[in-house]
Amino acid sequence: MEIIKYPLSTEKSIRLMESENKLIFAVDRKAKRADIKKAIEEMFKAKVIKVNVFNNIKGEKRAYIKFSDETPAIDIATQLGLM
Repeated sequence: MEIIKYPLSTEKSIRLMESENKLIFAVDRKAKRADIKKAIEEMFKAKVIKVNVFNNIKGEKRAYIKFSDETPAIDIATQLGLM
């Protein structure tokens, strides 16, 4: 199972990135918070503080990832080509 599908680049995600050091990812429906945290930390070699998940009406699951202060979300977004 591929846990992390793709990052979301919406107005809301850009605002969260700048104000709260968070990124939003679409994730597998069966993925648990711990799995998502582990996958993100391995993928970006970054410290994750918190993972919030959200299931929308269309059946997609989104993960709101809060990174530690020593890892700016903007740097990760730049790596992903979102910025």
